[in-house]
Amino acid sequence: MDTANLSRQETAARSAAVTVRTIRVELDLTGAPERARTGFPTTTTLDFDATTDTTWVDFIGEEVRRVVVNGAEQEVVYDGSRIALSGLAASNVVRVEAVGAYSRSGEGLHRFHDPVDDATYLYTQYEPADSRRVMACFEQPDMKAAYTFVVDAPSGWEVLSNQAPERIEPGLGVQHVEFAPTLPISSYITVVAAGPYARVDGAWERDDQRTPLGVFVRRSLAQHLEADEILEVTRQGLDFFTDAFAYPYPWGKYDQIFVPEYNLGAMENPGLVTFTEAYISRGAATDAQRAARANTILHEMAHMWFGDLVTMTWWDDLWLKESFADYMGSHASAVATRFHDAWVKFAANRKAWAYQQDQLPTTHPIVADITDLEAAKLNFDGITYAKGAAVLKQLVAFVGDDAFFEGARRYFAANAFGNTTLDDFLVELSAVSGRDMSDWSRAWLQTSGVSALWIETDADGRRTLRQTDPRPHRLRIGLYDRVDGRVARREQVELDIVGEITELDLGEADLVLVNDDDLTYAKARLDERSLRTVEESLSAIDDPLARALVWSSIWNATRDGALDARRYLSIVRAHAPGEPNIGLLSGVLANAASAVRQFVPDAHRVQEQRAWTEATWSALQAAEAGSDSQLSWARALASASAFDDVRHEEVRALLDGRVPDGLTVDPDLRWQLLTALVTTGHADADDIDAELTRDDTGSGRTAARRALSSRPDADVRRAAWDAAWGDRSLSNDHLDAEISGFRAGGRRDLIAQFDADYYSRVGEAWGTRSIEIARRLVVGLFPAGESLVLADTWLAENEQAPAALRRLVIEQRDHLERSLRVRAITRS
Repeated sequence: MDTANLSRQETAARSAAVTVRTIRVELDLTGAPERARTGFPTTTTLDFDATTDTTWVDFIGEEVRRVVVNGAEQEVVYDGSRIALSGLAASNVVRVEAVGAYSRSGEGLHRFHDPVDDATYLYTQYEPADSRRVMACFEQPDMKAAYTFVVDAPSGWEVLSNQAPERIEPGLGVQHVEFAPTLPISSYITVVAAGPYARVDGAWERDDQRTPLGVFVRRSLAQHLEADEILEVTRQGLDFFTDAFAYPYPWGKYDQIFVPEYNLGAMENPGLVTFTEAYISRGAATDAQRAARANTILHEMAHMWFGDLVTMTWWDDLWLKESFADYMGSHASAVATRFHDAWVKFAANRKAWAYQQDQLPTTHPIVADITDLEAAKLNFDGITYAKGAAVLKQLVAFVGDDAFFEGARRYFAANAFGNTTLDDFLVELSAVSGRDMSDWSRAWLQTSGVSALWIETDADGRRTLRQTDPRPHRLRIGLYDRVDGRVARREQVELDIVGEITELDLGEADLVLVNDDDLTYAKARLDERSLRTVEESLSAIDDPLARALVWSSIWNATRDGALDARRYLSIVRAHAPGEPNIGLLSGVLANAASAVRQFVPDAHRVQEQRAWTEATWSALQAAEAGSDSQLSWARALASASAFDDVRHEEVRALLDGRVPDGLTVDPDLRWQLLTALVTTGHADADDIDAELTRDDTGSGRTAARRALSSRPDADVRRAAWDAAWGDRSLSNDHLDAEISGFRAGGRRDLIAQFDADYYSRVGEAWGTRSIEIARRLVVGLFPAGESLVLADTWLAENEQAPAALRRLVIEQRDHLERSLRVRAITRS
């Protein structure tokens, strides 16, 4: 195994033999603004006990210069990812002097030069195992230490870490910043950020506790920072979690920083949470976008307890933090902020991610078998997050809110600053609830797959609830009637089910929702009468959660081939323009676009794409001026127009300023509209250059790269293909732009020639690129053709390929197989 790919077995042996106390990290970032400088000096001093005379520390960088063990210099034994240590005593101090590499992939210490003002910005991102790109460390979650960071950086920069600075020494053009030691934490949640960030300060006060708050962003984006709302949500969250967990926020300050070219939504570094700049809108934003940002703020805040205070021993219990944080993000949003409909969006959109992931051949239990770091990297998925959160929501319904939160309180009190496994949590929950959690755990945490539920009626009118892949469910069945043009719930039946068949005593209803109130995790099918009601009256359903469940049901049925994609799209065209919940609408628009491109039979795709493009145009014209709906339909029109140019003149008019009253065409929407025109041949490189002159920003340069690679020319697509695989200077975002341009407009006639070449490249890419970059290449450039032969051949001939690489190819193959199968089912 590649020594960079740490295994569960060897890390367990290391933590059994080594007990780390403190780690001091000294970073010299004074040269960061010099673009020609690729690396930075990094010195780490590790203080630890050992019961072995040999071990290793992890480091990935340009060079290891010196290794000193207990005052004696040792020969540097370094293989590119591990530094061997020998001659250890019972108590040790090891000093490693090295050179780290500035990152352009979002892994380790990422460096970004802002084209607006030529300022340089740095931030770190580590999960699961990239702190070793910045410091020598024990890269595993169960080896916690008190970290002290010392940073030399240019004068005038903000220099940030988990703790507040303890000492700042100004110098000639530089500053020396030493931070206070952290409480015991794992390496992957340590953090450093540095640069001329703009900052907004605040505070949260509660009883005798006062926590400083800070919000940071690049100076060129400061005018778009909605700091007041971010700070308000932060205070609301700290109020909520302090009460819910009965454990004071332990990390001192609470800073939040929005950073460029970020690989994730956010990261829960205690004291300094990092977020993607995608949460900062450069002009127009819907309330759904603000709700998503609030949810993420609260998700990361929940990690201050679930994950940071108490941390999983190894990545197979990743769910102990991510599932809980996902659940808490929605729960706290609903009860503590103005975004009270958080569970509505969760039901329709977040769970869709889980249902999709859980139907792949690579699905896994929530508590997964994670043997190494490559597997851990890929397990930040819909199972660990969304399915886990859905199952926890079901658990809360099973044991009650009071028992669930009291169990969490006891869990924190018993394990603060330590590491845990699943059993540690179940012990506390069982003690509080008086219920044996083992059956629930076996049924929901230790199995994989998603059940389907539907109601059948026999010839005598008797009704039964049927279940595939049987599991225990507590659920509610809602009976809805059409009354005075509305669809409202008349009655609700609550029951527990276990087996494949459950007898029901239900009356007739126009609409029957099997999982009313969304208490359980299952695909709930609609009977034919209910489906007819939905076709005629979906937008007349009063309850937004009920509409969410209907939207979810018909989308799942479409993906499974149980509902003709054209019938699904007719429902969307009829009722999406009347959907008032912007969170639901955004998900429906994305699903409709996917249905056209993936599930409509080939013979009908042009017709359905035309109908969809026209539907987006009509809905845009009819939307209320200045509404979130208007903005959402404008974005949907831009997306559709990259596949069908029927409205290209109107798209050009939007760019020229002829817009419906109230619509804000901000820089990001302008690029989306222009790229649609470029993709269909109605704009060219000169138009792109003109737009870049108008928006010469980091985002603008990425968008221009995407637009240039979207031109409908075989040579252009070849250049994008070659750049994606071969240009090592591309940042993560610029790589995505090349991939997006290569695939723009679904033009198989321009890119099918590269299908075989893909399979000749993926192995080398996986072996020579970072996991993040390799994953983007393997997933983003997978050939979505009309045959599975190439994929099947590669899998048969590469049984010994790394398991994580095979998993990605298997998953992409399954997505393609599903599309082909559904098209065949619905072809007529």
